[in-house]
Amino acid sequence: MKCILSKTLVPLIFLIFTNSGQWKAQALYFPPINGSETWDTLSPAALGWCTNKIDSLYNYLQQENTKGFMVLKDGKIVLEKYFGTFTKDSAWYWASAGKTLTSFLIGQAQEEGFLKITDTTSDYLLPGWTNCTPAKEEKITIWHQLTMTSGLDDAVPDNHCTLDTCLDYKADAGTRWAYHNAPYTLLEKVIVNATSIPINTFTQTRLKNKTGMSGTWLTIGYDNIYYSRLRSMARFALLAQNNGVWNSDTLLADAVYLNQMVNTSQNINLSYGYLWWLNGKASYMVPGLQIQVPGSYAPDAPSDMVAGIGKNGQIMSIAKSKGLVLLRMGNAPSTNSEVPYLICNEMWKRLNAIMCVGTGLNETSEEYPYVNVFPNPVSDVLHINVNGAISGPIQIIDSFGQVIIQSEQTPIRVSELPAGLYFLSFRQNARLCTAKFIRE
Repeated sequence: MKCILSKTLVPLIFLIFTNSGQWKAQALYFPPINGSETWDTLSPAALGWCTNKIDSLYNYLQQENTKGFMVLKDGKIVLEKYFGTFTKDSAWYWASAGKTLTSFLIGQAQEEGFLKITDTTSDYLLPGWTNCTPAKEEKITIWHQLTMTSGLDDAVPDNHCTLDTCLDYKADAGTRWAYHNAPYTLLEKVIVNATSIPINTFTQTRLKNKTGMSGTWLTIGYDNIYYSRLRSMARFALLAQNNGVWNSDTLLADAVYLNQMVNTSQNINLSYGYLWWLNGKASYMVPGLQIQVPGSYAPDAPSDMVAGIGKNGQIMSIAKSKGLVLLRMGNAPSTNSEVPYLICNEMWKRLNAIMCVGTGLNETSEEYPYVNVFPNPVSDVLHINVNGAISGPIQIIDSFGQVIIQSEQTPIRVSELPAGLYFLSFRQNARLCTAKFIRE
């Protein structure tokens, strides 16, 4: 965990970091697209990794209901593990990790002249697609759908519902960020109506045929969900890692859109691009809450990491500076949420141990002192280890941003807290220090 310089005390809940901006190009390996399962591999031992740590990672993944896990280094498979009856030929849902696919397809549709992301959504869904007044509805554009800033109310009984009666006005488009599934889901209809091409056909011709991906979009309830094998998710991750180019075939040439896609898209949630979650920013927001949180949801991941993160821990995480892709499919982990950040960070933490190096913000430095809380998860007494003096009280904050414990001493007894995720905050002189822990 980290301490960050802060002139004002800000309410907190999670953690992020400072993005390095545009990804740097580097040579990558691309597996063949002719249907062959051939995929080059790299030995962890040949990379100098601590191979005795691999079993610990796999044991953790199994305990956390993982079905498939993979790590790529420069496009080659270094780790690949399947659990139970799940195999490399098994299909699974991407959940909200599939939002990254939609973002890429929108970019392709724009590049081909079918739409502009500045177009009002009503141009493609027709007036009356929301329950807003015509004037308020007209303010919503495709860009607002991509950035989760439609202004539609995410606190309706079912925020997946795409019916007009479920899409109520909350704020003017562009003035409020909220993790709202329905406006995102309707991007499928935007693509279909703009191109007159069914979504699976558009995906097949623009993406799957070019990369060797398999998979299909299925409508379940209101949601449009992508299903594929883990290796197909890996293929899309390689495409994204290489800035829209598969080997020598450019699938999306719009450098401006590609850069905007994986960088801060608006000034409300700095850690959100065009349906991608971003590391390396000064703050981020938690789905369901209107709070900007300093720090990072994955402090053990590289600062340039970007990710698609979906329900029950479907994760596609890319750190181009390290040439790494980390992928996970499975059932709900023990620490689950609508966007399960915790398992993303825990996997990076364990991967760092295997690589025998630290790649995230948890590396100790003079500028950012290291903060550790243990045991974590905790049932009784929480200990705090920090390289430096603590100034003032230590606060424990719940997931709603409420201070529920304030203490001048450590360790802190937390046995009376309900089970769940909590956040710890204190100062080191001018620095605001944060950490998170789980009460089991």
